Amino acid sequence: MATRPFWETKSLEQMTVREWESLCDGCGLCCLVRFEDEDTGEIVPTRVHCRLFDSEGCRCTNYGQRRQHVPDCIKLTPHNIDALPWMPASCAYRRLHEGKTLPLWHPLVTGDPESVHAAGVSVRGQTVSEATFEDPDDALDFAAPDLLRDGSDD
Repeated sequence: MATRPFWETKSLEQMTVREWESLCDGCGLCCLVRFEDEDTGEIVPTRVHCRLFDSEGCRCTNYGQRRQHVPDCIKLTPHNIDALPWMPASCAYRRLHEGKTLPLWHPLVTGDPESVHAAGVSVRGQTVSEATFEDPDDALDFAAPDLLRDGSDD
């Protein structure tokens, strides 16, 4: 009898740090600048990434110390997922929290860290750094409502 993978047998709270970190598929969607419409509460993602984000590798360049350099970077935990409505619908953390499975393209399912990129779910090579703008509001020129699409089942 095959052993079921940890993400099917453990709650997010029960996972080890290593298991928790491995849930990140490397899509880069959570590292994008977003705006919230003050009137409607609508979240507007952009194709502008955090200054610490490596747009080709789809990873933070200083993950361990990111909050020292980007104080408003949010540390995702099992206890704050509900408070983060901007998390991508395809995000493994969000999906597991909502009782869903990992998408078929997720690297933990495929065994291939490139599968998220091959599936077209990541933002690899599609973004510009927030460091290129003098005014942070200029990121609105790169609004990308298409990034709200859930690519989980593609």
